[in-house]
Amino acid sequence: MHIHPGPSGREVFEILVREHADMLAAYTRSLLWSDSAADDLFQETMLTAWKQLGTYDKTRPFGPWLRGIARNLSLEAERRNRHRPASIDQAVLDALDDRYNRLTPPGHSFRDRAERVLVCISRLPDAMREVVEMMYARGLMLRQIAGSLGQSEESIKKRAQRARQLLADCVLGGDAP
Repeated sequence: MHIHPGPSGREVFEILVREHADMLAAYTRSLLWSDSAADDLFQETMLTAWKQLGTYDKTRPFGPWLRGIARNLSLEAERRNRHRPASIDQAVLDALDDRYNRLTPPGHSFRDRAERVLVCISRLPDAMREVVEMMYARGLMLRQIAGSLGQSEESIKKRAQRARQLLADCVLGGDAP
């Protein structure tokens, strides 16, 4: 009988990284508006995680541990650049962590939840989907969207609020829009 050894630490790390890479990429982009800065933070987080793997508490979820590393690295970078105004607010970091923790409950992958969001967006009425895509995919402000669509800012704001509520209901398992 041939006994196969269990996976190495490197193999386990690679599996966990693949499982959490999308979440970490989204998180770093939530922290930093520049794609190149977010990519750098992603890479630095992965390198730091690899170096600190021996300190990881295997009884705790891996995703929040990775986000903690990214968070600490971004705060450290802010401290080094004190001549610039702080762009990372502690309350914002806490809110992001809370949202990511709720977005990825135990037993669900970030990728599954992200795919669910995309399905829910695709089911929105056209006018709502257009506003959501302009706000979140293109980063436009309500005023810009209103001008682009030739509508009042207030009507775009209400449409965005209704779209967010429909998306929340859909993602959380309620009726799809």
